[in-house]
Amino acid sequence: MLKIFNDFERRPDLLSKFDAVLQCYSASAVFADVQYRTGVMDSEIKPAFRAKVTGQALTVQLSKGDLVDPLKALEMGKAGDVIVVDAGGDRDTSVCGGLMGGLAKNRGIRAMIVDGAGRDTDELEDIGWPIWTRAITPRGTHTMFSGRKEELSINVPIQCGSVLVNPGDFIVADLIGVTVVPLAHAEEIVEKAREQAEREEKTRAWVAEGKTVEDLLAEFGRI
Repeated sequence: MLKIFNDFERRPDLLSKFDAVLQCYSASAVFADVQYRTGVMDSEIKPAFRAKVTGQALTVQLSKGDLVDPLKALEMGKAGDVIVVDAGGDRDTSVCGGLMGGLAKNRGIRAMIVDGAGRDTDELEDIGWPIWTRAITPRGTHTMFSGRKEELSINVPIQCGSVLVNPGDFIVADLIGVTVVPLAHAEEIVEKAREQAEREEKTRAWVAEGKTVEDLLAEFGRI
């Protein structure tokens, strides 16, 4: 496979705004709502344990049927990044495990999203480094035997969970799923998400007062 190793623009100013909105309930759903339900990855891609994260996408394209460990991504990743991997949806070969998670955490990389499989979830949970995958399996790649690790591309447009992900796009992932926010619209979207989260919190408090469905519809016209 053609080896392409690019970088992308990091926006710590915007990342801090995404971090703030991430504290709300169902952040992935909030960001999906304000994008008219777009940018949502396939529902099979779930966290290995309870977690939530946001960050900018460091994208990885692997060769279907010839998967390698994306170690090059760890070399290139920086604090605030989320590694997003197109592993071709392979459910039977893990491209991420505990040791990789520990190395990534040391660099400030926040998480990994894989259109494929992962493993070592007990270790990953203990060190607090989350992954979102289609499957969990004990089988790893042949990288540990062959030493091959660079048959991949870094920071190119990829498809992950049926969603186009460009390098630097913002990822919002939680227990519910994964939503992608294009970098080009991130400033507008994060502000809309903040407003939506604040509205929902006010409505939540209103409901907690003992209101009924009828009250809710009369007040807001919708849930």
